Amino acid sequence: MQMQIEDVFMTGATTPAPLRNAAFCSIWSSAQVANLRWLVQTVAIGWLMVTITASDLTVALVQASTTLPAFILSIIADTHSRRSVMIIGLSLIALASVALAGAAAFGFLSPWLIIAGCGFALNDPAWHASVGDIPAAVTLMSTGYTMTRSVGPALGGVILAFLGPLAAFLFSACSNLAPLAAVLRNKWHARPSPLPAERMSTAIRDGIRFTALSSDIRATIMRATLFGLAAIAILALLPLVARDRLADDPIAYGVLFAGFGTGACVAGLNNRLLRQEWLMAIASIACAVCCISLAFTSSVPSATLALAFGGAGWIITWTGVDVWVQLASPRWVVGRTLSIYYAFLSGGMAAGSWIWGNVAQSYSLASSLELAAAALLVVAASGLVLQVHLGAEGDQQGAVFPAPSVALDLKPQSGPIAARTEYSIDESDLDSFFDHMRTRRYALARAGARDWTLQRNLRKPSHWTETFHTPAWMSFRRLHHRLSLSDQDVSQLLAALHLSEKPAETELVIERTTDARRTRSHPVPRVLRP
Repeated sequence: MQMQIEDVFMTGATTPAPLRNAAFCSIWSSAQVANLRWLVQTVAIGWLMVTITASDLTVALVQASTTLPAFILSIIADTHSRRSVMIIGLSLIALASVALAGAAAFGFLSPWLIIAGCGFALNDPAWHASVGDIPAAVTLMSTGYTMTRSVGPALGGVILAFLGPLAAFLFSACSNLAPLAAVLRNKWHARPSPLPAERMSTAIRDGIRFTALSSDIRATIMRATLFGLAAIAILALLPLVARDRLADDPIAYGVLFAGFGTGACVAGLNNRLLRQEWLMAIASIACAVCCISLAFTSSVPSATLALAFGGAGWIITWTGVDVWVQLASPRWVVGRTLSIYYAFLSGGMAAGSWIWGNVAQSYSLASSLELAAAALLVVAASGLVLQVHLGAEGDQQGAVFPAPSVALDLKPQSGPIAARTEYSIDESDLDSFFDHMRTRRYALARAGARDWTLQRNLRKPSHWTETFHTPAWMSFRRLHHRLSLSDQDVSQLLAALHLSEKPAETELVIERTTDARRTRSHPVPRVLRP
């Protein structure tokens, strides 16, 4: 059976609507089983670490080990089949779980072996990029995870207390089969592209360029990284809180984790508010309150209530940020922007786990939690500086403009290609002209244009010339394919300012040096018109 994941976007924008798509529903349901197994394994690992090592730093590094693989391995979701990436990622997760179960069975567990085997994260960027056009789908994925958070930790505590770590690892290894089978059973196709696949190096470079030039994505990633750096203290230090400040009992540890998940679940179900920017600041404050409460409480019920606030702040932030990144990313680059976002987020969490573990080990657990709370208050205030202004939804698909016709038989690698467009602009329209050109410049740069310039004719001041370059003919075709409908609107606004009755035409030239050989693959330079 072949299904189109993209069909999910035709079912409506409300949160339950994507579940009407059979492929999405199958994979989403199996993902909840995978989430449950991950939470059971996390509880088992966290508690096992506090029993086999006295190092607070080593315990905190468990969270770093579950996020660092994403920092290293996530930049491939746009350059390969997303389904294939998911299969590889899920297979690696299954192998890691089996290895941990085998090590537990034969008594080979050690702190660093546990850290090394905690996680692989190839699956998430591909899965999110496959369904990222509609906020409802993103929210469903986050909400599904938070729903299992309210059950998984408690289940992990029960398994750990009555059956031991080996049973938890075996449960985790067996549960990995559900999502892998769902992805293997369901097939879907990405929207076809008339252009060949990009090389890995080119795709990474274009993704980084787009992300660097998009102010909204830059601000979102910076805020997410800072939040991850500070808020990871809650999860990284929770095993130490359970051991040193509360009841030294795996079931109590599971209950604490379940409190965190319950708060996240309640917040996730009220998803319509999650993209409000003002709520992101409140979410950081809620996590700060959680840290302060954990630093001073010695009561399991009080700590569980505090963790419910922390879980709500956690899911509000991550669901909102996920939606922000995907709404700000055109489909041609969404996998790469998500991967870069995950990379910085995972790096921030890994660094935060190390920092708060070091502070707890060198000073005290309370000091580490108090400093994390102060950092979260700074993150809450960062929204005043790192503001996000998202445009309207639905401009992510890109416009299918016809490829320019040329008089030469160009090869994909032929180039460099220079594009030159001449305008005649009245002096009274210059302010509007500059505004539109500024918008056009950033749109072209994000799509791959280089060396953009705007020149004014000194003898004919009303004549302006826009130029930009691409390194090869295929690069120019990709740029032409990536421009969105809003970019076309800018072109029409510029055309309206053009004084001449003859429309502004774009001339294309292929650049050559004087010593270039005149062969069929290196033709004589000449002007080409679209």
